Amino acid sequence: MTKVAVVTGAATGIGKTIAYEYGKRGIRVVLADINEEKAKENVKEMKKRGEEAYFVKTDVRKPDDIVQLMKVAYDTYGRIDILINNAGKMIWKSPYDISVEEWDDLLNTNLRSVFLASREAAKYMRRNEKGGAIVNIASTRYLMSEPNTELYAASKGGIVSITHALASSFSEDHITVNAISPGWIETGDYNKLSELDHEQHFSRRVGKPVDIARACVYLTAEENDFITGTNLVIDGGMTKKMIYEE
Repeated sequence: MTKVAVVTGAATGIGKTIAYEYGKRGIRVVLADINEEKAKENVKEMKKRGEEAYFVKTDVRKPDDIVQLMKVAYDTYGRIDILINNAGKMIWKSPYDISVEEWDDLLNTNLRSVFLASREAAKYMRRNEKGGAIVNIASTRYLMSEPNTELYAASKGGIVSITHALASSFSEDHITVNAISPGWIETGDYNKLSELDHEQHFSRRVGKPVDIARACVYLTAEENDFITGTNLVIDGGMTKKMIYEE
């Protein structure tokens, strides 16, 4: 039995790497993103390597798109085993200037989509003999902040909270739900990072997308079904580092 994973926000960055990580493990991957060009390039690359991948254009702000995504994934491969809720966006803006429209847009993108996608995927996962697994990508910003990041912090804090709630609700259907809170994950040119950038971490290096992708694979492995409702912080130890200005 070949498993099927749905990954939102799979066109670039962490989502792209997650899709690749599942693909090289022989899992069929449905890539969902609003960026059709980039996502289709990823599917083409995966197929070149002999992997099974399929693209569904999806705007996670739109409930109908999410329903259609899961239906197409199921109709194409006959099952859904894994969902990675990775799609998201960031707005840096003073709380004095944030509009209601901007609030709604970001929360619908980052948080509401997690609930809707999880619910729709679970409807298919519950048909499986052994259920399924959901991972929601949150952020260490759920517990620490810089100025002008209220929207993002609220959305990521909500993801952490809804994760354990969904884990409880879906437990009878043998569906695990976990979150990952990445710290600094460099999705650009890693070689341009400075020594100081790396030394901020106990790990002595800035994170890479593959660090998150491997954690997704771990949390969604069938043998790890005892892990549910948790939030795994992957930040090289940065949130545990005490920093005093001299």
